[in-house]
Amino acid sequence: MSLSAATITVLASEPGIKIEHLGTNNTIVRVDSDSKYLLLPVQESIDDATVKIIVDGKLERTLAVRMAKSKVDYTVPLDLTPYKGHDLILDVVTSQSRSSVREAKDDACWNNLAFADTIDTTNREKYRPIYHHTPLYGWMNDPNGMVYKDGVWHLCYQWNPYGSKWQNLSWGQSTSRDLIHWDHQLNPVVEPDGLGMIFSGSSAIDTANSAGFGKDAIVSMYTSAGTSQIQSLAWSDDNGTTYHKYPGNPVITLESEARDPNMFWNDETKLWTLVLAHALDHEMLIFTSPDMKEWTLKSAFGKGLGSQDGVWECPDLFKLPVEGSDESKWVLLCNINPGGPFGGSATQYFIGDFDGTTFTPDRDASGNVPTKWMDYGKDHYATVSFSNAPDNRRTVIGWMSNWQYAAEVPTMQFRSANTLPREVGLFKGNDGQIYASSAPSPELLSLRGKAVTDVKSIKAGAKARNYNLPSVNDGACEIVMDIEPGRTSDVTLTLSNHKGEKVVMTYNPAEETMSFDRRESGVTDFSQDFPAVTVSPTFGKDSRLSLRIFIDRSSIEVFGNDGRFVMTNLVFPTTSYTTLSLSAANGKAKINNLKIYTIK
Repeated sequence: MSLSAATITVLASEPGIKIEHLGTNNTIVRVDSDSKYLLLPVQESIDDATVKIIVDGKLERTLAVRMAKSKVDYTVPLDLTPYKGHDLILDVVTSQSRSSVREAKDDACWNNLAFADTIDTTNREKYRPIYHHTPLYGWMNDPNGMVYKDGVWHLCYQWNPYGSKWQNLSWGQSTSRDLIHWDHQLNPVVEPDGLGMIFSGSSAIDTANSAGFGKDAIVSMYTSAGTSQIQSLAWSDDNGTTYHKYPGNPVITLESEARDPNMFWNDETKLWTLVLAHALDHEMLIFTSPDMKEWTLKSAFGKGLGSQDGVWECPDLFKLPVEGSDESKWVLLCNINPGGPFGGSATQYFIGDFDGTTFTPDRDASGNVPTKWMDYGKDHYATVSFSNAPDNRRTVIGWMSNWQYAAEVPTMQFRSANTLPREVGLFKGNDGQIYASSAPSPELLSLRGKAVTDVKSIKAGAKARNYNLPSVNDGACEIVMDIEPGRTSDVTLTLSNHKGEKVVMTYNPAEETMSFDRRESGVTDFSQDFPAVTVSPTFGKDSRLSLRIFIDRSSIEVFGNDGRFVMTNLVFPTTSYTTLSLSAANGKAKINNLKIYTIK
C-alpha cells in the first residue's frame, strides 16, 4: 500500500515565512524574523479562520481572523515582540470550501503575508470622523475603564485589533489632555487569556491602597468572557501604560450570565461599591467590598422596571445635584439591547436614592417608575462615565452605533466611533419629574474655528432661507441657533447636498418634540434598520428652543436646551452636506444668534 503526500510546502515571497498546506482547510505558517510585526491579510466578506499562536510547541492563544481568500481588503498587525528568540508557528484552520490542497494554496492571504516594523495607520476611510475618537484600525464597541488621573483622560474600549468586526475582544486604550485629541496605544492593554475574552468594565483610583496593588494605582475590573462570564481584576502602577492581571482572578463568579462591572469608592459608606449587569435577568446587582477583591452581594434592582425587551448591560451609578435646588439624586445608567425607543440598542436611566446597599427608584404621580432615555437618536449606547473626573464633573462618553447594523456600516479599516464627551446634570421637568441632561463638554468650545455664518436675527417662513456649510474638513462644523417659533406649527432645519441627499430636523412647538429624519441622508441600504425617523421631547420651559448641532463626516449630534435632550445619529452622505435650509409652516419663526463654525 502506498500513501500519497497531502502536504504542500512553499516559501512565501517574504523571507522568514515558510508555509505548509496540510489539507484543504489547514495550513501551518512558520515565522522567523526580527521584524516587529507580521501583517495578516484580511478579506471582510468571508468567515473567520481560527489562528492558533503556537510558541515553542505550546498553544499561547487563539485568534479569529478573516484570512483573505480571493482579495486583500486590508492587513492587521500581529505583534512579534513577545516571541523573539522563540519558535513561532501559526496553525490556521479556515472555513472556506476547497476541492484540493492545491486550490487552498492559492488563497490571497499566503502570498500577502509580510513583515513590518511600523503600522501604517494612514486614514483611507471616507467616513472616518474628523473630531470624534475612533480606533486607529479594527473593531471598537463599548467604552471601558474610563478614568481621569494627573491631568490625563484614559479611555479604554472594547477592541478587536485583528479585524473590523466583533471578535478577539481586548481593551484598547487612548489618552487625552483635552477630550478632543487622542493618543492611541498600538497594542491592547488587557488581552484575552485562559479565562476568556476581555469584556466591558470600569477603573478607579485606589488612593488608600486598599487592594494592595500600590497607592494611587489604577485598578480595573472587567468581565472575563469564556465558557462563563466571570469578573476579574487588573491594575496599573505606571499611570495606565501597562496593566497586570490579578493572580487570584476571578473575584466574582455567579451561576448565570453577568457582565460589565462598574465600581466606585463610596465616601458615605467607606466601602467600594460595584454594580454588575445581570444581563438576561434584566436587573442590576449591587455588591460592596473593603478591598476590591472580596465582594458581598447586597441587593438587586430592576425586575419588571424600565425597558425589559433586551439584555441589560454597562451600568453606572453616581450622585448629582438637581439644578436650581438643594436636592441631590442618584442616577443609575442601564444600557439595553435590544429595546431602545427606535429599535436596537440604547441607554435608559433611573433616578432615585441609594443608601449604600439598595437603589430605590423615584416614581411618578401614578406610582409608576417611568422609562427615561439618555439620547433619542439611533446611535448612542454603552454610555458610562469617567471615574475621578475633576471639579466634581460627571463626564460621559458612549459608543456611537447600534447593534442592529454596527458590523455593516460602510467603513472597513475601522468600525465605530465614540460620541462627543458630555456633562451629565439633573433638572426638574414641567411634570415634576427629575431628568438627566447631557450637555457638550466645555472642552468642545476649543474646536470652534471661523464663524462662516453669523446672523443676529432672521425670520423663516414657507420659503426656505439657505446658508452655506463650510467646505473645509468635508463639511464638519458646529451650528448654533435659538428658535422662537411664534404661532408656527413647525420649524424645519434641512441639511442637504447637490445630490439631493438630506437630513430633515423638525421642531413641533405644540407637541414639544424634535424629529430627525435620515431616510434620505445618503447611503442607507446596508441595513433595513438604518433608515429611520427618531423623535425626542424637548423638555423646554417654554416654546423657545436653543440648539447646538455637531456635524462630522458620518454623524450628527443635536443638543437641545443645554442638553435637556440629545439626538445622536449616524449618516453616510455620498458627498458632504453643503447647505443648511431653515423654514417654517403656518407663519414665521424667529431664528436668533445663528452661527456656523468651522472645526479647527
